[in-house]
Amino acid sequence: MDSQLKSDPITDVNGDTSSRDTSSSQAHHPVAEKGFGAHDQNLDQAYWYVQNSNNAVEATPAELRQLRRKIDWWIVPIMFACYTMQFIDKVSLNYAAVMGLNKELKLKSNEFSNAATWFFIAYLIAEVPNARIFLGIFEAAIAPCLILISGQWYTKSEQAPRFCIWYAGLGVGQIIGGIVSYGFQQVKNPTFSGWKIMFIVLGVVTVIIGFVTFFFLPDTPMKARFLSEPEKVMLLKHVSVNQTGIRNKHYKLSQALEILRDIQLWLMVLLTILISISSGVITTYSATLIRNFGYKPPTAALLNMPSGIVSIASTFIVGFGIRHTSHRWAWLVACCIPGILGGALMSFATGTKAGQLAGIYLVNSITATLIVIYQWTGSNVGGQTKRVISVALVSGSFSVGNIIGPQTFQAKDAPQFIPAKITVLATQAAAALIAVVLFVYYVWANKRKGATPAVEENIGMPGHDEERMWEDRTDKQNPTFRYVY
Repeated sequence: MDSQLKSDPITDVNGDTSSRDTSSSQAHHPVAEKGFGAHDQNLDQAYWYVQNSNNAVEATPAELRQLRRKIDWWIVPIMFACYTMQFIDKVSLNYAAVMGLNKELKLKSNEFSNAATWFFIAYLIAEVPNARIFLGIFEAAIAPCLILISGQWYTKSEQAPRFCIWYAGLGVGQIIGGIVSYGFQQVKNPTFSGWKIMFIVLGVVTVIIGFVTFFFLPDTPMKARFLSEPEKVMLLKHVSVNQTGIRNKHYKLSQALEILRDIQLWLMVLLTILISISSGVITTYSATLIRNFGYKPPTAALLNMPSGIVSIASTFIVGFGIRHTSHRWAWLVACCIPGILGGALMSFATGTKAGQLAGIYLVNSITATLIVIYQWTGSNVGGQTKRVISVALVSGSFSVGNIIGPQTFQAKDAPQFIPAKITVLATQAAAALIAVVLFVYYVWANKRKGATPAVEENIGMPGHDEERMWEDRTDKQNPTFRYVY
């Protein structure tokens, strides 16, 4: 995962690389002691942190590799644990459906589909007074937060494999969910069913991980207690080439309004919705579909576990593929192809259990497309206000797709649910097309930037001072910003 990247010497606002008097910086940082004027507010807090440091040394490739390993072992496991548990919490409803939840709660007709839909409505708007729906409220921030956190610690090319590691928690969650469901189905308690105990145990584990995250995951690299001061400066200078910033609390209305006329974001929104419709099928109904093939509930839970293996494999293949070859659009299309094939098998191979199972497993390859979209959004949007809103917008689109997905399962279509399966096929084909459109748009947008030199990870920003690297400008406002595709 390491690339041969070097940090540029620290320069002051005037481009001077000579030593500076930083005697007062040992106790105070300019972020805290400077009065922010209009120009100061345009600069990221990371810039002032670097300027206040007396660690103006050039990092060697070996030092950067060691620093990345240190960050990997501290930050990535926490993100992985968070994403794993939030997905297990979501998929637990999938397993509870075959553990007797519908019967005990006397759910009829489309009420189970509606329950799954309301979960993601809460995920989207975070304000529905229902005990189950509160789970959606509290989990809603996890994906956008992890996207923004990843951008604080890694350059654009380094982000992809780290994204795939924490996002692999989705597949791990599917596997663990199958094992946990099978185990709790062995509980024979007439007064307190296995699915209820499962919800309580998973909830307790999630709370524990939440406390660990609160105490051990720093808000920003500047507050990382596990890094020394020279390491913090080294990291900040290393990730400055992203030109997406670390922390800037100054809200800019102009950046928020720019989102309305930014076609890339609306294409990302449409792409996310299309992908997430199929994701809703996987999250909510895969165990039910397998049970409807004629398997007993415990067997259905176990047979859903290979879906997690497919998710993990596709996620790592795509993540490391992007790290070494880029071409995010092509990897996204590559994931949609088995998803399309899986949808076709689910829809038309109705005479064979093997074909139906293969279809369900293949559809899980589409889970890797979401990590491409998340990383794409995080890399291609500049400006702190615009970036935060954009990440939330794309993450919200995931909820929209998951609201639609369960509604494709109507009671009148049971037990085959053919219309829902055809929807998987159609949405994946449409998503592949949108990915190609995004590729064409980004090539065109980069050409429009003209002759202004782009900032490259291995050479920094030649001819410009460091202040320019940390200015709070959007991807459209910054002439040196280049879109990745």
